[in-house]
Amino acid sequence: MKKNLILIATLALAAPAFAADTNWGAGADDAAFKAMVQSSFREKGIAKLDRLNQDATQAFCSDPKHADDKESVKQREKIEADNMATVKWPSDGKFLGDWKEGEKIAQSGRGLTSTDKADQANGGNCYNCHQISPKEISYGTIGPSLLGYGKARGQSEESLKYTWARIYNAKATNACSNMPRGGHMGIITEKQIKDLMALLLDPQSPVNQ
Repeated sequence: MKKNLILIATLALAAPAFAADTNWGAGADDAAFKAMVQSSFREKGIAKLDRLNQDATQAFCSDPKHADDKESVKQREKIEADNMATVKWPSDGKFLGDWKEGEKIAQSGRGLTSTDKADQANGGNCYNCHQISPKEISYGTIGPSLLGYGKARGQSEESLKYTWARIYNAKATNACSNMPRGGHMGIITEKQIKDLMALLLDPQSPVNQ
């Protein structure tokens, strides 16, 4: 129970983008735990309790028995394939937008909270987990540093599609990734994804300087 209470306290402080796509962790299949989670939140504004409902991917990744279970490899592969099938590629075939706009999106953690409006643009909150610009002194370390991302990967079709899929639905390439499924969950738009793509891959972006 103590661990569950710590988990809830942590989630209450988590960035809103993550709240929209969260694996609840150990105990998610326990009825008492579910009831405790349900009673710990209330609906307000655009923040609805349906965010507590897990899909098959989240349920799988919340079950601790799958953490180091070799028997779960095939299940993980199926989950990744199922999530890859949800990826919507750029409607005009163009992957890159404006890196300057991408930087603004990466810096913004706004959106999806009870005080936000349903029609406002959400942020990507990328700095919460990644180092992106060498000039930025505050960033998270949950995810890898993205400095030099474009230099290392280039702009081949393979690189463009991999990066797009990671932003659109991170679980398409890593079933239990902690990264939010930005496009799949409707957190960010196609244009925003293009701008984030440019931030990562444009040679002029601070990421690649």
